[in-house]
Amino acid sequence: MGDEEDVPDRASVLAHLLSKDGDQPRGEPIVAANIHEQLQHMGLSTWSISVLRRLRDALARQQPRQVLEIGAGIGHRSAWLLDLNERSKRPLNRFTLVEQGGKFGVILQRLLNRYDALPWASVVVGEPLQLAAEHHAWNLASATGTELTQPPLADAYDAVVVDGPSVERAALVKNFLPFLQSNGVLYTVEPDMPTGEVDPDDEAGMALVNGFNAWIELVSETQSTHHVAFMPLFGGTLVAWMPHQD
Repeated sequence: MGDEEDVPDRASVLAHLLSKDGDQPRGEPIVAANIHEQLQHMGLSTWSISVLRRLRDALARQQPRQVLEIGAGIGHRSAWLLDLNERSKRPLNRFTLVEQGGKFGVILQRLLNRYDALPWASVVVGEPLQLAAEHHAWNLASATGTELTQPPLADAYDAVVVDGPSVERAALVKNFLPFLQSNGVLYTVEPDMPTGEVDPDDEAGMALVNGFNAWIELVSETQSTHHVAFMPLFGGTLVAWMPHQD
């Protein structure tokens, strides 16, 4: 993460990363803005501009070389990251985009081609939690000497960006925290909070309640193994995890 003399002590690293970077442009990148319009026409949601801008600022400071994005959708957030990479003096050498929908995967491939990123970036189509479980199983099998096809995900990334349904946010973070290298950072947005009383027969409402309870438990449990930081912004709270030093 940058030059050593510019990095604060480890306990303050996340607060440093999540602060505003005045050197970065304020406007939305042109490609991302075009994708944003497509999202609106398709009735799809995305992270707020404030959250995306601050995520971009954090990655600009962190300067990761390997990034994993979970829940890439049609590439709105990816376009922000690719724009940063295009302007960076220390570009990525691996960018893995995971998306569950095959049709979206085709769109993501076109986005990578737009940025001439196909030599070092890839799209993995599949259900994220299943991919994480399969990767763990592959590691166990390879440890026993069993020959298997190389998995689509790397063992460790400098930065992991997690998106997905609120009800699954805690499970996604929990399953992809192990993909961080020792100085890596995982970024996500706090899930939706249930409001009011929920009827036990309301499956969607109860799923949201259970998902948020799982999130609270995750934050509590991971504080013994990771530094955790919250940055409230317009349209959401950006949350980051960084492993404790051994």
